[in-house]
Amino acid sequence: MVTSLAHHSNFTAGDLERFMGLSIGFDSMFNRLANFPQQPEGGAYPPYNIRKEDDYKFVIEIALAGFSEKDVEVELTENVLHIRSLGEKGKQNLDTPDYVHRGIANRSFSRKFTLADDIVVRGAEFENGLLNITLERVVPDEKKPRIIPITNPNVIEHKKK
Repeated sequence: MVTSLAHHSNFTAGDLERFMGLSIGFDSMFNRLANFPQQPEGGAYPPYNIRKEDDYKFVIEIALAGFSEKDVEVELTENVLHIRSLGEKGKQNLDTPDYVHRGIANRSFSRKFTLADDIVVRGAEFENGLLNITLERVVPDEKKPRIIPITNPNVIEHKKK
């Protein structure tokens, strides 16, 4: 007996339309996915890690050797976390004769992360050339699981006097 593996095709616009018919309130998520950049603007620089500490806490670690907290800006606008270099730090003068070899990148950068609606930025710390940005998933009470009572509108309750 020969069994064949399921054929998987690329996700199409028709698939998206079928999914949209089964979902409510996901419009902004699909708009963000449609506008998601294919390649990061600055390539692979600076390198970063995303560490999951538990189900609700995350840390973005960005390696920024040669930078200080005064050289970096972290901005959150409409669920987009934007980390970029500031001022003259990113402008290299390659004509400087003081260096025999320059291997530490000292260039300007810009990196963006799209955050989910329930992710909150708790803070940012710069230590030993690493920028650590702490994130937390906050689940509001209205989104936590709960039992919805079922009532019968035809039953008349007698109130005690």
